[in-house]
Amino acid sequence: MTEYGRGPGTEPWHPEDPLYGDGGWGAQQAHAGQQYPYGGQPQHPQYDGWSQDQQPHYGGQQYPQYDGQGRHFDPQQTGQHPHPQQHQGGWDATGTHGHVPYAADPGDPYGQHPAAYGAEQPDLYGTEDAYPPPQPPGHRDPEPEQEPGWDPPGDDEHPTPPGDDDGTAEPAERRGKGRKPVKSKKGRTGCALMVVVLVFGGGLGGVAYFGYQFYKNRFAPAPDYAGSGNGETVTVEIPKGAVGADIGRKLKEAGVVQSVDAFVSAQLANPKGKSLQDGVYTLQKHMSAASAVELMLSPKSRNNLIIAEGTRNAAVYALIDKRLKLANGTTQKVAAKEYKSFGLPAWALNHPGLKDPLEGFLFPSSYPVGKDQKPKEVLKAMVGRANEKYTALGLDKKASEVGLESPWELLTAASLVQAEGKTHDDFRKMAEVIYNRLKPDNTETNRFLQFDSTYNYLKGASNIHISEKEINGDPNPYNTYTNKGLPPGPIGNPGEEALNAALSPTHEGWMYFVATDGMNKTEFARTNAEFEKLKEKFNASSGN
Repeated sequence: MTEYGRGPGTEPWHPEDPLYGDGGWGAQQAHAGQQYPYGGQPQHPQYDGWSQDQQPHYGGQQYPQYDGQGRHFDPQQTGQHPHPQQHQGGWDATGTHGHVPYAADPGDPYGQHPAAYGAEQPDLYGTEDAYPPPQPPGHRDPEPEQEPGWDPPGDDEHPTPPGDDDGTAEPAERRGKGRKPVKSKKGRTGCALMVVVLVFGGGLGGVAYFGYQFYKNRFAPAPDYAGSGNGETVTVEIPKGAVGADIGRKLKEAGVVQSVDAFVSAQLANPKGKSLQDGVYTLQKHMSAASAVELMLSPKSRNNLIIAEGTRNAAVYALIDKRLKLANGTTQKVAAKEYKSFGLPAWALNHPGLKDPLEGFLFPSSYPVGKDQKPKEVLKAMVGRANEKYTALGLDKKASEVGLESPWELLTAASLVQAEGKTHDDFRKMAEVIYNRLKPDNTETNRFLQFDSTYNYLKGASNIHISEKEINGDPNPYNTYTNKGLPPGPIGNPGEEALNAALSPTHEGWMYFVATDGMNKTEFARTNAEFEKLKEKFNASSGN
């Protein structure tokens, strides 16, 4: 069978074939009776000089023609045209249209007589596979609308075989690429409802969670451990400049406190809480915030290396060796070899005759020193602290205000104040004594300082009973009995109080001083006569 199952031939359907598609109502009328309007003459439309007797050519190709009996006809050979015999139509006296008999039916190759009106016509559309007959334009039924969700079947889809209309699905091997089963509307509604419930429930859960977190952060007390610890010791290093929250984070990371907020609250509640300093603390894990603050304020928790005011470098080196468990003298050798790499300011370099070029720059303070640190790291931290303090005090700018030539001399004078003074009032008076004796017009001592402390520094001792023969016979630059002016450099590490006193001395005319009890009490004099009386008092207290 060929297309549509109509005929055995392989040639294309002729355009005048009444079964060739739907020619419309006009085509049906023409085939039904070949009635021609306009005086009964057949009208053939002209297309660019082509009449109905001529077939248009496409690229010079002609298509075969057939006569009324379905036989092949070649007009070029016979000089004739395959048109059937035409009859003159028109209107007769009765007002009826003339009937023209049908041409031979090409669908009936064995038909020999044309059928006229009234005769029995063959039913060309009676088979199941044929297209329905054409209808007049006004009587045609509208095309049925497609149902929503309906998909036209594909080439690979097959109708459901008879007997399978009970809704049972076939196996995938049998169905092939058949149409997907339509999901139940109830199923879709249930899924949608489930999605809504999940979204709504999730939203409520999120609101509840964040509301609870907001309440905890705003109103609930901060999480905190109870008690003074679980017995597990831990060492915590608090860096310089750390404040409440910073300290709390360090303690929380080490497992000491449960929360930063709890520690901050406990620190603020303690009257001495703000005095917490940097350093290394030995604490316990799982301590309440209040107990952690209390222990950190106690000296028992401090594990720092503490350098006291006035400590000489030799003593500092020994402390570092002990803390790092090094052989005696290790840190001192590192200092003598690498001191220029520790960050000393330019005004502290290249001074001749120094016993220790780092003296005065290991600033008195508390330093966190771990067992894994190196001596160079510790010394560099101390020099850095000294630089910060000296810059803040303005040593490089204020030397001339007190009659000195450089910050180096000011630092040296401060170290003398620290070594000789006992109290804050002593420091300021001691600074005035130094500056008065350094004056060029000093006729009382002729610019000799005559301090025992400088000679003791030279000897590495702290002896208050030095014979005049011994001290007057040593020409070392650190001996201020035999050398005018200041010693070559600092004789210790002055603290902040001594530095401030050196920057702000008294102006009361003090020229002499004597530790009359030999230990803690220092008295001052303006003249040599007053000084002699103080010496007698000292000798009496010491049993000389």
